[in-house]
Amino acid sequence: MTKIEMKTPLVEMDGDEMTRILWGWIKDKLILPYVDLKTEYYDLGLKHRDETDDRVTAEAAEATRRLGVAVKCATITPNAQRVEEYHLKKMWKSPNGTIRALLDGTVFRAPVLAEGIVPYIPAWKKPIVIARHAYGDLYKAADARAGAGKAELVFTDPDGKEVRRTIFDFTGDGVVMGMYNTDESIEQFARACFRYALSVRLPLWFSAKDTISKAYDHRFKDIFSELYEAEYRAAFERAGIYYLYTLIDDAVARAIRSEGGFVWACKNYDGDVMSDMVATAYGSLAMMTSVLVSPDGVYEYEAAHGTVTRHYYKHRKGEETSTNSVATIFAWTGALAKRGELDEIPELTAFAKKLEKATVKTIEEGKMTGDLVPLFKAEGIAPQKLNSREFLEAIAEKL
Repeated sequence: MTKIEMKTPLVEMDGDEMTRILWGWIKDKLILPYVDLKTEYYDLGLKHRDETDDRVTAEAAEATRRLGVAVKCATITPNAQRVEEYHLKKMWKSPNGTIRALLDGTVFRAPVLAEGIVPYIPAWKKPIVIARHAYGDLYKAADARAGAGKAELVFTDPDGKEVRRTIFDFTGDGVVMGMYNTDESIEQFARACFRYALSVRLPLWFSAKDTISKAYDHRFKDIFSELYEAEYRAAFERAGIYYLYTLIDDAVARAIRSEGGFVWACKNYDGDVMSDMVATAYGSLAMMTSVLVSPDGVYEYEAAHGTVTRHYYKHRKGEETSTNSVATIFAWTGALAKRGELDEIPELTAFAKKLEKATVKTIEEGKMTGDLVPLFKAEGIAPQKLNSREFLEAIAEKL
């Protein structure tokens, strides 16, 4: 069989632990038999990041900017326990945070829906897409321990004039943090959300906490509102959809009561939390697609979950695992489909869509990993729990 030829390489970012194992199996079983795969490879495994003083992460981001499309495996963001386990030089920052800071943009996360997989929130019949601002805020904050004394927020303008505000007068030990965002990045985030909502014809919600954060969150609210009224209201009305701003606690309550079917725009940390909540409610963190879209048209596809450490420890002992690889498969298919679209290779895009269809169909026919078995309800079909390899082999057969 003639393999599908590629023109431009993908940026391939390898990762850690069980997802790294699945990464290789997916390529071998589902992609390489059909595609003459071209990638520019970067090893973002924690050991190699430590060896390169994390330069490899910045190099991968720059390659993504140069080549336009990347696919990323799940990676470890080390804590103190990981520093000891991996004998690291230091507690390196989140590779996702580094990449997003360099590329900017918005992360769109949507559930992979399969008939028979009943959400934990049964009312959710339609997808909820999380649009997460991928720049600044908590992920680029400066934080420190504090002792007795005054903590101040100081802004110095180009002429050297200072504006000072007291944060807190400490009488004992504590912690302090400062974070930021820019009007330019917030505006790009808002535009990306409005455009995406129009492209999928879904209402757009944006939530923040402007009643408490009267300068920071209020700026987000104002920029969204001004852009909507000036540039997008008419298009939304023609499409029969709407834009809604509400407080984040109200948005959570509305979402739980809804049937789904909207795009939910969130600030960086809110999006981090809500995307995991939404993915889990639809069935599994491994049933969620994720793509970072930068303002200059760069795309980075990834699996929006962790490295499945517990399964990796079992795998290392030679024990069987049943690890859901759907999100990692869809990271590859998203990147291949986009590369096919940009390079005008319809066969590549069609292959990616067929692999997605084969993956979903395998689950709908009752063959799945253990995390989905308790959620599966289809008349006349008894769910079959497969191990990690067997699940990929079942998809390969369907493909």
